[in-house]
Amino acid sequence: MTAKTLFDKIWDSHVIEQVKGGPDVLYIDKHLIHEVTSPVAFLGLEKRGLKVFRPENTIATPDHNVPTIDQHLTIQEELSRHQVEMLTRNCEKHGIQLCGLNHPWHGIVHVIGPELGITQPGMTIVCGDSHTSTHGAFGAVAFGIGTSEVEMVLASQCILQPKPKRMRITVNGQLKEGVTAKDIALYIISRISTSGGTGHFVEFAGSAIRSLTMEGRMTVCNMSIECGARGGLIAPDETTFAYVKGREYAPKGADWDKALAYWKTLHSDEEAVFDTEYHFDAADIEPMITYGTNPGMGTGVTSSIPTSDGLSGSDKFTFEKSLAYMGYSPGDKLLGKPVDYVFVGSCTNGRIEDLRAFAQFIKGKQKAPSVTAWIVPGSKQVEKAAREEGLVEILEEAGFKLRQPGCSACLAMNDDKIPEGKYAISTSNRNFEGRQGPGARTLLASPLTAAAAAVTGVISDPREFAGF
Repeated sequence: MTAKTLFDKIWDSHVIEQVKGGPDVLYIDKHLIHEVTSPVAFLGLEKRGLKVFRPENTIATPDHNVPTIDQHLTIQEELSRHQVEMLTRNCEKHGIQLCGLNHPWHGIVHVIGPELGITQPGMTIVCGDSHTSTHGAFGAVAFGIGTSEVEMVLASQCILQPKPKRMRITVNGQLKEGVTAKDIALYIISRISTSGGTGHFVEFAGSAIRSLTMEGRMTVCNMSIECGARGGLIAPDETTFAYVKGREYAPKGADWDKALAYWKTLHSDEEAVFDTEYHFDAADIEPMITYGTNPGMGTGVTSSIPTSDGLSGSDKFTFEKSLAYMGYSPGDKLLGKPVDYVFVGSCTNGRIEDLRAFAQFIKGKQKAPSVTAWIVPGSKQVEKAAREEGLVEILEEAGFKLRQPGCSACLAMNDDKIPEGKYAISTSNRNFEGRQGPGARTLLASPLTAAAAAVTGVISDPREFAGF
């Protein structure tokens, strides 16, 4: 029997038919939808006179457009309000589970899937959202799809998809104090570039990856598409199984035993061959921060912005254009650069561990007067846990306020926009021009690095504070 990668095992077991010279017909176990990419897909079904084929395999939540304060009130922005209303109507019409505003399970789609136990090892999972790769942390093949493909899955529970190549990125060694999963992700992207994973599905492996919690693994897989990959995944292990067990949609009783036996087979065979391999040493990673306008333009927080030496043509033009947009110069030291906004949240870093890390850091300190901070839980369950654990009190004593769940300042599709020209340290996943608002300048970092900036008002090394 030919040795297989983890990705091959899952993908191949879900292929319904192989189109000769074309894509595979891939069966989808779970389909996640939100208010932005689903309305047109449902409209397409209606025009064709079709129903949702397997509504029980789809779950919905509004997240991109929702406000993060006063969610009990009417959404003011007309398009956002319309999209959320359409999601509600479409779910009612087709019998789809909806975790709407004020529902105890409401939240960002890639946060609620795992915390409800919907996301499980060995699954194929899609959503009309690029950061569906998050769910790969559980040993699932999960990837984002377009609106026409959303319609395809709603209609047939299948999708036409070419099979990607296989990549393995191995990170071995012990992480230093103050270095997080977000730093691993930003470090990898800075090393292989935003196009290094193009055409591949990435398996993350190595002792440093295995040492991460499930929430840390979700952060790494969430960022996998920022290196151009189709998605990322991590082989499930005891950490995975312990996280899933007992959750709302997790198997129970004999079904759990059966599922667990299968899940334990989900790993790459020893002789499996990958199309591309990378190896990194965890000791080389320090707290990371971006300085440009793509996630690959990142460096250690104590380092200087690089120069354009060695660059030419379009690469040099892009580099110089990016720094001009950010208001930085080649060779600038990042430490001490002013920060106007701090955003902690998103499907990358909006989980309870992220809020715990931020709260622990700022405990006993005070928010810098010059900083506007938006601390946004990824779900109602995260919000509830933050209150029960006393994190809200810690935040408020330090001058911060916990908002309500939503995608918030990750992208400029709701009220939480960074003003033009302002600098924001963001725990989200993208720093493109205008991503957080027209003219906004985004620096991606971990919750710890964001916390250090929030109390100093400037880019700071979190390791310089007590406790590191």
